[in-house]
Amino acid sequence: MSKSLPAAMNAKADQQTATKKTSAARTVLQQQWQAFSVRRLLLQLIPPAAGLALLVLIWQIISFKNSSIPSPEQTWTEARIVFSDPFYQHGPNDQGIGWNILASLKRVALGFGLAALVGIPLGFLTGRSAFAHRMLQPLISLLKPVSPLAWLPIGLLIFKSANPAAIWSIFICSIWPLIINTATGVQRVPQDYLNVARVLNLSEWKILTKILIPAVLPHLLTGVRLAIGTAWLVIVAAEMLTGGVGIGFWVWDEWNNLNVSHILIAIFVIGGVGLLLEQMLVTLAKIVTYEDTGA
Repeated sequence: MSKSLPAAMNAKADQQTATKKTSAARTVLQQQWQAFSVRRLLLQLIPPAAGLALLVLIWQIISFKNSSIPSPEQTWTEARIVFSDPFYQHGPNDQGIGWNILASLKRVALGFGLAALVGIPLGFLTGRSAFAHRMLQPLISLLKPVSPLAWLPIGLLIFKSANPAAIWSIFICSIWPLIINTATGVQRVPQDYLNVARVLNLSEWKILTKILIPAVLPHLLTGVRLAIGTAWLVIVAAEMLTGGVGIGFWVWDEWNNLNVSHILIAIFVIGGVGLLLEQMLVTLAKIVTYEDTGA
């Protein structure tokens, strides 16, 4: 009994020592993980922050050299005033920047929606049918490089109104990325998938819904991103020419008023909205894209 007591005490001491070592190791690992997380966060934040700081610095230098260009501080002060009441209405052509952004987004949604309704089925048809591909490829190659503003007079001639003409310009310029990327996705579907479908005697509808759409979706979303970016570019230019309510008209109206601060604000708003739309689509593309790890 006299020997067992020291042995038990030693075993308890060893257990306490091991527990302390385990706790210390866990603390060290937690500290290392926290340091790694902070370092990774800094590596993600520092480059874009440095880019923005460089932009502001260059902007400040230009405004110092040219007094007609507002400084970043002056533009920020004006922006606070503009966004303090973005949804005011003082007449059909005097509305807050919020209404102008919404009007532009509405036109983009209509034009892009029409382009998707026409372009995506044409893309599937072009990818599945060699005859359709040979028939449509020359037309796409001919019409795709045409400037968006070249289509605007055609829209005005056809629709006799500025708003549908702007939507028409968005439609005709957004449709090409949708057709091309959808057709490319269909053509890159592994032939083994289609061979299995043929062996199983699947209908064309089953092939479309069970094989083609899931496989083509990443390519399709790439086309959607390109089309949305094109649509947002087109609407700003079209609204400058057609007038009415919209962020493009707002820029042109502020130029006529020689309000350069508001023009700079509009530039950042246009870029911010475009970036937000693209990031939403990038996130969606990551969700639906699968990695083919192979055998």
